[in-house]
Amino acid sequence: MKVFNTLTGKKEEFVPIEEGKVRMYVCGPTVYNLIHIGNARPMIIFDTARRYMEYKGYEVNYVSNFTDVDDKIIKAAKEEGVDASVISERYIEECKKDMAAMNVRPATTHPKATEEIDGMIDMIKTLIDLDYAYVAEDGTVYYRTRKFKDYGKLSHKNLDDLRAGNRSLLVTGEDQKEDPLDFVLWKPKKEGEPYWESPWCEGRPGWHIECSVMSKKYLGEMIDIHAGGEDLVFPHHENEIAQSEACNGKEFARYWLHNAFLNIDNKKMSKSLGNFFTVRDISEKYDLQVLRFFMLSAHYRMPLNFSAELMQAAKNSLERIENAQANLKHLINNAPEKTISEEEQALSNKSTDFECEFETAMDDDFNTADAITAVFNLVKFINTNTSSDNSRSYLTGLSERLIKLCDILGLKVDKAEELLDADIEALIEERTQARKAKNFARADEIRNELLEKGIVLEDTREGVKWHRT
Repeated sequence: MKVFNTLTGKKEEFVPIEEGKVRMYVCGPTVYNLIHIGNARPMIIFDTARRYMEYKGYEVNYVSNFTDVDDKIIKAAKEEGVDASVISERYIEECKKDMAAMNVRPATTHPKATEEIDGMIDMIKTLIDLDYAYVAEDGTVYYRTRKFKDYGKLSHKNLDDLRAGNRSLLVTGEDQKEDPLDFVLWKPKKEGEPYWESPWCEGRPGWHIECSVMSKKYLGEMIDIHAGGEDLVFPHHENEIAQSEACNGKEFARYWLHNAFLNIDNKKMSKSLGNFFTVRDISEKYDLQVLRFFMLSAHYRMPLNFSAELMQAAKNSLERIENAQANLKHLINNAPEKTISEEEQALSNKSTDFECEFETAMDDDFNTADAITAVFNLVKFINTNTSSDNSRSYLTGLSERLIKLCDILGLKVDKAEELLDADIEALIEERTQARKAKNFARADEIRNELLEKGIVLEDTREGVKWHRT
């Protein structure tokens, strides 16, 4: 299996640190609002990469954080007149609903920044002790960027060029810095903002330190894969490397994977252009399996253009696969009980070619576009090589192969019988009673069970509301 490593700028054979195991960290969202479709792309892409590595036999420890303290969260909290934690907890739950609807599996661990402050303070102390960081008069702690000799190795940026023309690292308090390129590790509190005690001042961490700390805690000092959107390469991931490698004295991550941007009708997505869409917006028009299929229809390192026409094309394509599976299911249910024939066995053997084609594509830097082509080749084969005369064993084998390949892509093509409204209402009532009895484990179990079947619950003042994804 080969992956494209941003660090080296080329495809490399994937060799894990520990045989049979993969330690993978993917930067998660800042939870100040509903996630948008730009957030959805890395979630879907790297969930698929994880699924494929597990299919290949790896044990994957997959960590993806929630940034739950941030200027945008604080701003939203002030606007509503509530504590920042109210905003972050609300949108963590909403994010989890959208992830479930996109069939993005929960990470092995979903750490929250606010629950890892002690670890951040400890790492900052270490960086100060090693002279990689210093404390300004007001208690702000800065990282000495120039002291880390390899700074810029991920983004392939030169420090002098950065100082001359790029201000991505620059923040208020320039006059306190030893160098304009130094970045913040800890900053003093402002009126009305959440803060924590530290040896330097009451305040909160800078953004970059959280991922260095959470990756180290849950995956170890050195990890196999660090991933995220290409907008994170600089300065976020560059700063993570500087912090982690200075602190731990070893390479931080072997492979860096980054997905390209998502455009809307060939324009950058922005609220000012009126082309900003949340995942929830899309769910009102399409099953989010369609969004997932759309995201996988192009290679993850290629820019992807979102439009109504392309989403409709994705819907039609996904339906072709679903119809092939539905037809197979019908044939299986009515198939005669007989031994698989020599001709059927030969055809069954032939169908493994498409699985090989699929694996070849995914082994080549998770090329989901070509993997989907392999699935369609299998669909065409199924449509032309099945009939009511076939044995149940032969038909079942083809069905299982199709479902297996689609499952690696996170596509549910075997439509289970939909829950009746009455069944949903009964489960909601059971959940309500479980919550009254403080049996929160059962209540969460019911919510998750319904989510898996495409039923999203919303707890409102008027009671529980639900809708199908």
